[in-house]
Amino acid sequence: MRQTINGADFRRLMLSAAASIEIHKQQLNDLNVFPVPDGDTGTNMSMTINAAATDLRKTEDPSLEKASAVTASAMLRGARGNSGVILSLLLRGISKKLKGAEIADGVLWADALQEGVDAAYKAVMKPAEGTILTVARLAAAKARAAAQENNHIEFVHEAALEEAKVTLAGTTDMNPVLKKAGVVDAGGKGWVFALEAMLLALRGEDVVVPEGMADAEVKDSANFDEFNTEDITFTYCTEFIIQRENDLDPEKLREFLSSLGDSLVLVDDDEIIKVHVHTNDPGKALHEAIDYGSFVTVKIENMRLQHTEKVMSEQELAPKIAEPEKPFGVVSVCAGDGLADVFQNLGTDGIISGGQTMNPSTQDILEAVNKVPAETVFVLPNNKNIIMAAEQVDALTPKKVVVIPSKTVPQGVTAMLNFNPEGTEEENVEAMTESLATVDTMQITYAARNSDFDGYDIHEGDYLALYGSQLFGTSQDIKVLLKSLAQKVRDDGKEYITIYYGADVKEKHAQKTADLFAEICPDADVNLLNGGQPVYYYMISAE
Repeated sequence: MRQTINGADFRRLMLSAAASIEIHKQQLNDLNVFPVPDGDTGTNMSMTINAAATDLRKTEDPSLEKASAVTASAMLRGARGNSGVILSLLLRGISKKLKGAEIADGVLWADALQEGVDAAYKAVMKPAEGTILTVARLAAAKARAAAQENNHIEFVHEAALEEAKVTLAGTTDMNPVLKKAGVVDAGGKGWVFALEAMLLALRGEDVVVPEGMADAEVKDSANFDEFNTEDITFTYCTEFIIQRENDLDPEKLREFLSSLGDSLVLVDDDEIIKVHVHTNDPGKALHEAIDYGSFVTVKIENMRLQHTEKVMSEQELAPKIAEPEKPFGVVSVCAGDGLADVFQNLGTDGIISGGQTMNPSTQDILEAVNKVPAETVFVLPNNKNIIMAAEQVDALTPKKVVVIPSKTVPQGVTAMLNFNPEGTEEENVEAMTESLATVDTMQITYAARNSDFDGYDIHEGDYLALYGSQLFGTSQDIKVLLKSLAQKVRDDGKEYITIYYGADVKEKHAQKTADLFAEICPDADVNLLNGGQPVYYYMISAE
């Protein structure tokens, strides 16, 4: 476990944090909610911390004090938006605490996190619960408690991260606006991403932005339809930086700006004053601020227009629900182009990719269901781990959704063969569900690690044969397992055998497998199909 960090380590932590926020910036943007509806939390946090990353990359062999000072200075000047300024304040406080230190252990790091919290709270007028401030405050408190138990920096930082995650999950209930939108706080999540990336760097697993990578896929975003543009009290998001030219007290400016609006953040040092405020009169804010020096930058944005555009954009991009053109439709879950072709040839309306290596979410299934032009849509999960997710879809769509609890692809195929588009819903449910028990499923895969299961001594790389949900056998020779399965099928008196070979099996080898089954089961009808599925070399259906 890492005990301390030096300047080079601190730089790695910051670069890792910057990369993580950059990767997830769109996710943070889409969590951003009213009354800050500009949807730029992620962008602002990313630009802020990447200003530091740019300068840190230019700083060779920095001391801890130098690395933290470079970070604080660059972030203050590069800070954008409310979230960016607060992020810069957190790092500014950390830098202040690390001044003069050559290394930081857990105790110093915990104190630095607390100093960051103090700096942020000092700058924010009327801080609300359920924000990045809450997440940072409770994380720092946990870090200080952990440091009394173990002063290793990795131990302390991990404790801070875990508390940050717990607090973040609770922000939805802390803040009525977040609760209404159904999301966690965007800034708080950004801080969690940063802390998480720092911990990975402490463990030598630095986060980097892959070349050409798009923003991470977003599954959750704020529901902007829940808010009315008229509810925005202060119209203009106003930001500016002043180059100080006198000794006037910035506190007087803070008091004045607080009377003009909300979401005020003011931070200053010996050279500049940086302001973020929401107001209906940005002109008054600028007129008062000019007394303190010269404007370096000024940015004024109309949040009413931004909110309206956001809602309109979401409405345009919202998935359309297909109008019914027929009574029934079917969607199936499977992995592999060959298996997808099988289901489509049997009349399946939609294919949801996944099942072996990645289970689709309820949202994935919902989107597929909504695209089917039918009043009632049958869902074939084809995996026991997907059934529950599929069962949640009915409550999320005006279509009627019926889940046929297929646990394997062969069960799904059999259910599809028993689907009658001309029948009633009740008839189809009965026929498709009852058919599941008529098919046996066998699968051959491999062992990812050594283990002892069901009396089998399994070694990494061994072939594994499954019969239904039970382990049937293990061997280093796949032919041994295939022969045993074929004998089992023959002894059970099965008449129809379908062999789906996977992406890692060559056709000539698959043909030899089909020939083996045909030889051992001479009374059965044996079919061979290219399933193209991952993970499983063979899926075998026997009826």
